Amino acid sequence: MNLRKEKAARLKLAILDHTLKLIGKKSFDDLYVEEICAKVKISKVTLFKYFPQKEDILLYFFRLWCLRRAVEFKDKPREGLAAIQYVFDKWAEDYEAHPGIVLSLAAYMADLKRTPKPFPVKPEERKLLFPQLTDILHVELLSLDQMLEKAALEAVFKKEITKTTSTRDVMLLLSTLFYGSVLTAHTNQVNPMKMFLRRNVELVLKGLA
Repeated sequence: MNLRKEKAARLKLAILDHTLKLIGKKSFDDLYVEEICAKVKISKVTLFKYFPQKEDILLYFFRLWCLRRAVEFKDKPREGLAAIQYVFDKWAEDYEAHPGIVLSLAAYMADLKRTPKPFPVKPEERKLLFPQLTDILHVELLSLDQMLEKAALEAVFKKEITKTTSTRDVMLLLSTLFYGSVLTAHTNQVNPMKMFLRRNVELVLKGLA
């Protein structure tokens, strides 16, 4: 790797890592840029060079979240309903590990001012995250919607979904469940999250069978 690009990649990953450690159960809004900079030992100017808005860290977290799912699906292929359930299980695990960041991401997705584009992941960042994968640059990085729609299409082919519903409609329904469930679980203090999400997914998929 180019040393300059590698340094930049390490810095971005360090910023995200310290953000996750700092936020815990508090809101992303209550986490100050100065706190992150102090932990990473960088200036605000440097941080904003890589994340022009503080909220970009949320988008970066979610983009890497999607990349990790892509790598896991490559390592152990899952299709149809199994893939859908796996995506929701991993979301529940991250909610339990980092409730502040997951809830803040869900809230930010509803912000009218948010950017419509996913935050980019550079090749150097991929290599640092998955040094054991020689073909990491060729792993297709899908968005959440693309993952869910692909899994829905597979479920149709496998006859796991028999209702005459478009895969896009299934994706939109699952996406609603994906973001909405964490808010409902939080406001109603539902635990454990994984069981709550599994019940919700089962109910939705049962209606499509």
